[in-house]
Amino acid sequence: MSRRALRRLRGEQRGQEEPGLGELGLDPGPERCREGPPPAAAGRGRREPARSGVSNRFELITAEESEDEPPSREERADARLSERDAAGGNNEGAVTEETEGDGQRDGEEAERPDQTPVLSNKPRKKKKKRKTKKTSAGETLEDNDLEDIDSLLEKIEDTNGLSPQTQSGIIADSRPLLYVEHRNLNPENELKRYFGARAVLGDQRPRQRQRQYVRSTWLTAPKNTWPRFSKTGIAMHLVDTRRGVQYFTFEHHREYQQVQFKFLDAVESMDPNNIVLLLQMNPYHVDSLLQLSDVCRMQEDQEMARDLIERALYSLECTFHPVFSLTSGTCRLDYRRPENRAFFLALFKHLMFLEKRGCPRTALEFCKLILSLDPENDPLCVLLLIDFLSLRAREYTFLTRMFQEWESHRNLSQLPNFAFSVPLAYFFLSQQEERSELELSQARERATRLIQLALIMFPSVLMPLLDHCSVQPDARVASHSFFGLNAQISQPPALNQLTSLYVGRTHSLWKDPAVMAWLETNVHEVLRMVDARDPLVEESEHKRKMRYQSAPRNIYRHIILSEMKEATAALPLEVTSQPVMGFDPLPPLDSIVSYTRPERTNRPSNESTLSLFFRSLLPNFNLQGDIRHDGEEEAGAGQDLNQGVNRLMAAMRDMLANIQFQEPPRDDNPEGDGDWD
Repeated sequence: MSRRALRRLRGEQRGQEEPGLGELGLDPGPERCREGPPPAAAGRGRREPARSGVSNRFELITAEESEDEPPSREERADARLSERDAAGGNNEGAVTEETEGDGQRDGEEAERPDQTPVLSNKPRKKKKKRKTKKTSAGETLEDNDLEDIDSLLEKIEDTNGLSPQTQSGIIADSRPLLYVEHRNLNPENELKRYFGARAVLGDQRPRQRQRQYVRSTWLTAPKNTWPRFSKTGIAMHLVDTRRGVQYFTFEHHREYQQVQFKFLDAVESMDPNNIVLLLQMNPYHVDSLLQLSDVCRMQEDQEMARDLIERALYSLECTFHPVFSLTSGTCRLDYRRPENRAFFLALFKHLMFLEKRGCPRTALEFCKLILSLDPENDPLCVLLLIDFLSLRAREYTFLTRMFQEWESHRNLSQLPNFAFSVPLAYFFLSQQEERSELELSQARERATRLIQLALIMFPSVLMPLLDHCSVQPDARVASHSFFGLNAQISQPPALNQLTSLYVGRTHSLWKDPAVMAWLETNVHEVLRMVDARDPLVEESEHKRKMRYQSAPRNIYRHIILSEMKEATAALPLEVTSQPVMGFDPLPPLDSIVSYTRPERTNRPSNESTLSLFFRSLLPNFNLQGDIRHDGEEEAGAGQDLNQGVNRLMAAMRDMLANIQFQEPPRDDNPEGDGDWD
């Protein structure tokens, strides 16, 4: 714009003139510059939209441009117009300076078309892409809400000194071993990494708004199809804090205890419809949800079974204590308390559904969460499962780190699953090309050494593993007695359960041809050591005979929950002969009972047919009449039962002795008078 046009602009009333073509970034013609603004411009009380090539100035706001490109003249014109609208006519001096400065800059830009335009000293807001935004840390976040949350969590972890997980699965040393990430508890995040957000979410909008009364949770996402949540009568209480570790427990209020008693009655009736009726009245009763989920799973309704488990988790999470943390790894729950067992079982069954769904990374996170609740006792024995989930999720570094940190005080090498899975993890690490040559050579050496120790310690694993993988061993291996049938027959029953569980669960991970070739090489090396009478072979045989005489109760509980037919068939008779309930399988023998179920005088559901027959004859008969009600059944309940039967027999004898048969009346004239009516 020329100086002559600027002088004419200075003489007009500011706030009323029509923006010129030069201000909108368009080249005014020579005639327009000489004539100046139209005379009607000064008399208008409002601005007219610019007609010089720009139909709608607000279209410039949403235009997608690169942030690196210099702002166009249209953008500068919009900025000046907005500043004038905000300033109005009260600050005329400032507007005059801005107008003059803008005019000079326009002239300089016209003289230097090939150079970068000189901008004002005022901070100018860069136009950003519509699908991206920047945080204070400079991270670019997508407009997808789910991805925004993931990125924000990463930012929070960075500020806390926790580095995020890399693609290779390497975990920073500063992070605890059982650290749980909130974003990894959502299976949709893992599915989106595999298949993309569009395939997972479909046509539905991400992060659909839930109903107002539904609260957001980490363990599972509430669904609109669920009943409205209300207080269930469960609360979490902080019991104690020792050495930075907090001990919590769930508590059942009186109203929840009454529902629990009704649930036990429904279970004893052996009719699932009674549990359904109870859930209609109490839709968030946890034990009913767990038991009915098992019924649905047996009926091949996997979707409903999974939905019931998620509802149970949601019900329990809504009752968390304010300081209870899922990610810190310092919160404990005692499995000996019946109120806490539902949370352990719901987490375990949920991770089993996640693993079958194809989300091993999410299942691994839930497995770490269960282990962090009681790492010393491990009531569900998730140590028999965590190695398999780590291999499936390709978290090889986590598995090797766990073995290195826990081997000294937990003897993980004495479990067949760790003995074989850890060298397999090292082998997979040795196949990663992005690692240095030193790391690759160290991983190969450790894999070779550990797999040979595993084959020497647990020779009964090889043949069933090859059989499940449909691999025929060579003549030397098949004919050798060390890996033969005698190795499986001579091992203790407890070891047989562990090896059967491992082979049945992880055999698919060994089918890779490269893994089989590596295994074959080490099997021949082990046979050479056996033929050379290596002292390690004899020492391992002695350990097998001394250990594994009987498995602890948590291993039996894990086998029952896993439902691996290979391991279930090897369970002892004392376990298979007793009834196992899905809401509390194999409860601990040292349970801490906070409240007891009141004894009932009449239990028709438990009475035999003979007892019901006697009750029909003698309404006052009560087979349990001699059982004392002091909160528990006495140890001599069998003797009381015999006494009750003896009294019943005595009553029957008295009844038969007192029965008198009335003879028919005799007639003195048996022949009668011969008259017939």
